[in-house]
Parts: sequence; structure tokens; C-alpha cells
Amino acid sequence: MGFDAAQALAKAGYKVFAGARRVERMEPLREFGVTPLALDVTSEESIDKCLAEVGPVDVLVNCAGYGSFGPIETVSLEEGRRQMEVNLFGLAALCKKVLPGMRSRGEGRIINISSVCGRACLYFGGWYNVSKYAVEAFSDALRIEMAPFGVKVVLIEPGATRTGWGAITADHLEACARGTAYEEPALAEARMVRKTFAGSLFSHPSVVTRAICRAVRSRRPRARYVVAAGSWTMVFWHAVLPTRWWDGVVRLLGSPRLAKLVTGE
Repeated sequence: MGFDAAQALAKAGYKVFAGARRVERMEPLREFGVTPLALDVTSEESIDKCLAEVGPVDVLVNCAGYGSFGPIETVSLEEGRRQMEVNLFGLAALCKKVLPGMRSRGEGRIINISSVCGRACLYFGGWYNVSKYAVEAFSDALRIEMAPFGVKVVLIEPGATRTGWGAITADHLEACARGTAYEEPALAEARMVRKTFAGSLFSHPSVVTRAICRAVRSRRPRARYVVAAGSWTMVFWHAVLPTRWWDGVVRLLGSPRLAKLVTGE
């Protein structure tokens, strides 16, 4: 998502800096005028070095994050903390660094990439759900605080999008479920995640990019942009169904029997 958004914003005439841990993956963006920079959002030193090269920031798009699925009982607290460190505290650290400049100039825009998993929990979503719910609350609080200073805070809430997120998530789920009481449903869920993310039903990252670009350009951006396959459906049914019904639907969608139908096993 970040790669695609950086390319689109550069083509639209913005001066774009693309920060990433694996900065070599950002090198192809140079042909569009993007400047790749090394950035580890969990390191204050790395953040400071990156921002020193960038200078004043008018728009910050927080894309860093990964999915760590797994049963809460079997996922280590160390992994839970890492999920929060990357998905929440890294995002918060970058916001805190750019806010003084934006506030003093009386303008600026912060766009945080959340997820529909910040609005509704998925089976074995565990710490990923927790991190995205936290991003939602963090962004809401920041939006209220920064409104008097002319700084806009926007949430992008993607649904099913074809990225490498699915493979990483499935790897985490398999690793922490093998040999546990959750093995059968968790491994079935992991197989289904791999199958669906490799298919064509999910949205291309450009759908998310268009929302990011709208949030950057709009004079009065929305507080939230719900985008990509299944996103509004998930948000709607989570809102209207009784909690026990929603829990049952989530368990059904993650059942081994349905996984076999989806994967053709």
C-alpha cells in the first residue's frame, strides 16, 4: 500500500519521501521522483535520522504495520508487545515528531492506515485486532486535540486487499498454533488466508491509494475512509448484529469445513 501510494502522490506532483526498513524495496520509486529513506518506526534514533533528511513535513502517511494472528493463549506477550510497538507506538512516535512543526504552521495532515479489524474482531485476530482498535482510538483523540491548530487527522480503514499481509499473517498463525488445542481451526484459517489473498476477489492496493490521495487533496477530508473488498459489509453487520450472533458468524467463517470449501481440499 505504501509503495503504491508513494508512487501515486509523486505522480500528482508531491515531494514524497518513502521510509522503510528494507529500503532497497523502495528503490524503484526513484524513477517517479520519490526519495527512499531507511526508517525503523520502533527506533527513535532511526526516526530522528530520517526526519532530519526530510525536513518540515506537511503530510504524514503512516503505513508501517504487519499482521500477527494467533490464539491469545499461545501468542507470547513478547510478540504481542512487538505488534503494538510497530502498529501503534511506531505510528505514535512519528506523529509526535511532526506535530510541533504542523501546529506552529497552523496546518498539516496525518493519515493513519488502520483496518476494518479496528472496527470488528476476526477469528484469531488477537493482538492485531488490539493494535488496530488502539490506532482508531489514538487517531480519534489526536483529531480532536489538533483541530484547533488546523491539523487534520484521517483514518484509512482497508478491508480485503491483495498485499503480502496475508502470507505474513498465515505464517504467524501457523507457528503459534501447531501442537496446541487450537491447531485444527487455526491451520484451517491459515490455509484459507493464503488461498484468498492469492486470489482475485480482493481489492488491488490502488483502491487504498485512491482513498489516501483523496484524504491528502481534500480541503475537508473525512475522519474515516472505509475501502476495499468486504469492508462496508463487515462494518455494517458488526454494527447491527447482536454480539453473540457476530461471534458465531466469525467462528463459522473460520471453521475448518468452510476452509476446505474455499481451498478446494
